[in-house]
Amino acid sequence: MQDRQANHIIIIGGGLAGLVSAIHLSRFGLPVTLFEKNAYPRHKVCGEYISNEVLPYLQYLDADPLSIGAKRINRFLLSTTRGKISEARLPLGGFGVSRYTLDHFLAQKAIQQGCRIIQDTVTDIHFENDTFRVSAKDSGVHEARITIGSFGKRSNLDIRLDRSFIRNKSPFVAVKTHLQGGFPEDLVALHNFEGGYCGVSQVENGNLNVCFMANYKTFQQYKNIDSFRREVMYKNPHLEAVFENSVPVFEQPLTISQISFSDKTRVEDHMLLCGDAAGMIHPLCGNGMAMAIHSAKIASELIIGYSSGKIASRQELESLYTSQWSDTFRYRIRTGRLLQNFFGKDNIARAMMYGVTHIPGILPVIIKQTHGKPIPVPAA
Repeated sequence: MQDRQANHIIIIGGGLAGLVSAIHLSRFGLPVTLFEKNAYPRHKVCGEYISNEVLPYLQYLDADPLSIGAKRINRFLLSTTRGKISEARLPLGGFGVSRYTLDHFLAQKAIQQGCRIIQDTVTDIHFENDTFRVSAKDSGVHEARITIGSFGKRSNLDIRLDRSFIRNKSPFVAVKTHLQGGFPEDLVALHNFEGGYCGVSQVENGNLNVCFMANYKTFQQYKNIDSFRREVMYKNPHLEAVFENSVPVFEQPLTISQISFSDKTRVEDHMLLCGDAAGMIHPLCGNGMAMAIHSAKIASELIIGYSSGKIASRQELESLYTSQWSDTFRYRIRTGRLLQNFFGKDNIARAMMYGVTHIPGILPVIIKQTHGKPIPVPAA
């Protein structure tokens, strides 16, 4: 392996993909600096359900979410806007854990492995002479041989890089809160309402994570979130029961808008992009967090190969990452987009939900189309 300074890696963004990459690369002796603009721990707008397809990989990294109390989830419930339900066993199962707890846990693991985490905002990235120059607001300019971009769904860096998707406005808004109330800890539910859907599941401390996505034009017709919830979401009796039989944990729900599901590039100006920065599956598929973690594994393994000389050139590294990312996620993203189109058209959505709720066996097939197989890892 070449000298450590020559192999220096910068990761921009300390969400799931960034932190997992930091742990993996540091574990293999590569010097890593991770930039995250916010302090840990903090809450994020997120469904907080993760498929078990990534559990063996996290355990391999000594970052087992079950050790911090993640709830095992093996059942799925789907309801129509009028409350008709269909249930299925999850083929792989999953677990529920808050981003507040999980991200902090992963950050501590990264630090233990030797990663340096800097709380700062990256303002610019420039690649020249086989070196990245990364400018940060407070800490100045940093140089690295490899840079990973894991800066989330929509960032000022996307504008700086002039990424094509950033020019497209998105019609979606997402809202997340935590509640205290009764709900089975082994269940994740997806409740539909007119123009959107809401996921409900337990996280590590027994709170309910409730996260919904809605069409922004419909959402903005109401004066506040409470009005929208009561006048639109409560038409589904299961959603009414969740909110009316619980008490809020947050003073105010968290919201984000301009969520883009457009196609994105996997490499920008020689920077490998991971997690939501590389592409997003629709949240109704419940697989976004697992995909972010899996993308970190793909990038990390290829970077290790490049740093050790097994991958001969940067061009080969970028080509391999682009193709492996596409091979791994292309089909499920396409399926998620198709499902979103169905749910976005009232007549088609009603017909689809009728089939799901009246024909046994359809729901598990749909779940399998949007999830992967367990990630293989080296034997312990």
